[in-house]
Amino acid sequence: MSTQPKNFAGHVLSRATLDCCVKCTICETQCPVMEATPLFPGPKYVGPQAERFRNGDSVDIAVDLCSMCGTCTLVCPQGVKIAELNTQAIAIAKSDHMPLRDRLISNTSFMGACMHPVAPVANAALKVKPLRVTVEKTVGIHRNAPMPYAPTQSLRGWLRKRDASKVQPKPNRGPLIFFYGCAGSNFEVDASKKAIEVLEHLGYTVIVPKQGCCGQAAKSNGLFDSAAKQTLKLCDQLIAAGADLGPEGKEIPIVGVAGSCTGMLKHEAKDIMGIDDERLANVSKRMREWTEFIADLMDKGEFPMDELRPMPDTVLPYHESCQVKSQYMGAPAVRVMEAIPGVTVKESGRPCCGMAGTYGLKKEKYDVAQAMGKPLFDFIKEENPEIAVCEAEPCRWHIRKGSGAKAVHPSQVIHHALGLSNDLFDRKIIS
Repeated sequence: MSTQPKNFAGHVLSRATLDCCVKCTICETQCPVMEATPLFPGPKYVGPQAERFRNGDSVDIAVDLCSMCGTCTLVCPQGVKIAELNTQAIAIAKSDHMPLRDRLISNTSFMGACMHPVAPVANAALKVKPLRVTVEKTVGIHRNAPMPYAPTQSLRGWLRKRDASKVQPKPNRGPLIFFYGCAGSNFEVDASKKAIEVLEHLGYTVIVPKQGCCGQAAKSNGLFDSAAKQTLKLCDQLIAAGADLGPEGKEIPIVGVAGSCTGMLKHEAKDIMGIDDERLANVSKRMREWTEFIADLMDKGEFPMDELRPMPDTVLPYHESCQVKSQYMGAPAVRVMEAIPGVTVKESGRPCCGMAGTYGLKKEKYDVAQAMGKPLFDFIKEENPEIAVCEAEPCRWHIRKGSGAKAVHPSQVIHHALGLSNDLFDRKIIS
């Protein structure tokens, strides 16, 4: 399998949809980038229209403003793979001059490994304005861009030190494999811990193998070769986690707490990068996003609804990230959280928060990202300025900084409702 961007671009699935475009402009009415800046001519123009002229080469620069949120593909009535075409075109355009910044911000695991040992210093340094200005001028990461908070303990560290005897005994429902993603291991650790504890509370034996990056950030920055290697290495790790269980080990569910990363393994790695590999196919068919898995249990009557303690008159502003929308599974998080007595979930209705993985970090795109995020931030401030819910980690960073609310994963809400914790509204618990 070739992993060169130009070999992936023009790949059959995306290009075959070109002539299905009828120029209805529905994608343009929904595009959050077009709404935020007049510099972007729109997904129809830079997507199927421009693709007819590319023939393996880049013919414009406007496509780089695309946030790759996938809204255009989602709303297209003709099934044109607009976002996929744009992502491939961006990879081609950058293939011979990949910025150092884009290589750096694509390596989330390395960033986390560097920050954990000196977490208090790292967190403090990210608040030093002269340092941020210097980084902006030399590297190209905007001085005001939202940055992750580094806890002093990674998820792997917590797993090594946790007291297994404190895991509540429940009827064993069998094993499942837990997928946490880079940010879920290094930054959004509290969400990962609580996602695991809820699954254990429900009676599952949760297998948490050591795992690397899914390749999402590298793919979004046009580093298809690196992304493909990361994706397949992760697939090997997830498949190997069930090896001791015999043939059944290759069939047990994989439950992911990282909303955008589950989408990468479900469909993006194949649809965008053209990875046609039996390992990815195996992982893809078993992958379930965390709220998707919980909602399915509720639908089957296999979730202890009577254990959910009431949260009277609680309004939870909720933003479904663009990568979660692209998984075509509806909004399971809404059903899961509204199962809690007293909870009303208010959906943002926004196509993208503006962060789009690493898009909102970049100096030249920061203002566009902020304009995209402002309606969401205003919505949260109006509905409940204290808390907001979203499945994707970078989106939560953006929401925290832009709205001032505590941004949490649905797992933290359910953990609280089951009485497993009482810190849902505690702002000292950042991640």
